[in-house]
Amino acid sequence: MMTLNELFGLEGRIALVTGGSRGIGKMIVEGLLEAGCARVYIVARKKEQVDETSAELGDKVVGLVGDLSQMDGIQTLADELASREDKLDLLVNNAGAAWGEPFEKFTEAGWDRTMDLNVKTPFFLTQKLLPLLKAAGTQERPAKVLMIASIDGMKSNPWPTYPYQASKAGLIHLTRRMAAELVGHNIIVNGIGPGAFPSAMNRAARDNEDMVKKGIPSRRVGVTEDMAAGAIYLLSRAGDYVVGTTIPIDGGVVNANIGAGNFVDPAGD
Repeated sequence: MMTLNELFGLEGRIALVTGGSRGIGKMIVEGLLEAGCARVYIVARKKEQVDETSAELGDKVVGLVGDLSQMDGIQTLADELASREDKLDLLVNNAGAAWGEPFEKFTEAGWDRTMDLNVKTPFFLTQKLLPLLKAAGTQERPAKVLMIASIDGMKSNPWPTYPYQASKAGLIHLTRRMAAELVGHNIIVNGIGPGAFPSAMNRAARDNEDMVKKGIPSRRVGVTEDMAAGAIYLLSRAGDYVVGTTIPIDGGVVNANIGAGNFVDPAGD
C-alpha cells in the first residue's frame, strides 16, 4: 500500500494554472505548492496581479501575462511554455468569465466573451499543449488536465448569467468527451464544480458571507483548503482512476440542498 505522500504528493511536477493570480486559481496554486510541485506557472491578463501573486508565493511560481480569450494569446502561451519546459505534468484550466444582463438586453459581446473564455479556451489551450502533456504522461504516472467548471453548470440559478450557466454545463460535457479522447495518451481529464468561494468574481460569497451560507447545507462558504484538497486529489496518484468526472465542491448545494432555506446562488469560480 502506498503512503499518504505517495498517494497525494506532487513532488517534481510541472504545472500551469490559468487565472492563477487570484480567487480559486490562487487557492489551487497554493495547494500544488504545498503538495510539492517543482514549478507552477500562472497566467493572467493583469501584470500587477501576476507579479504580486508570484512574489507572495515564492520562487517556485512563475508568472506569465497573457489574454487567453483569443487564439493568438493561447498560441503565444503554448509557445512560451514550450520554450521553457520539455513536458507539462498538470494543466488547470481555471480562467473564466461571467456576465449578467437582463434577458431583453443581453449583448452579443457579453455572450461571446463568456462562451469563448469558458469553453473555447480550455479546449484549444489543451490542444496546443498536447505535445507537452503527452511527453509527461505515462501509464504509471499520467499527465492531468483539470477543468474548473461551476455548480451553475449542474443546476440553474435565478441570476441572468445565461452564457455563464450554459458554458459551465458545456464544459462539464466537454470534460467527458476530452477525457475519452486523451486517456489513450496517458492524459486524464477531470473537473471541479466550485460552489461559494470568496473571490472577485464571487462577490456575494466574499462580501455577504452570512447571507450566502444560509443557503448552503454545510452552513459555510468554501475556504482555500477545500479547493486545494479537491484539486490535489484529482491531480495526484489518488485520482488516477477517476476519469471524465466533475466533482462539486460546494458544501452540499447540488446534492444535499433539501430544506436549505433561501439560497443565494454562489455563481462563481
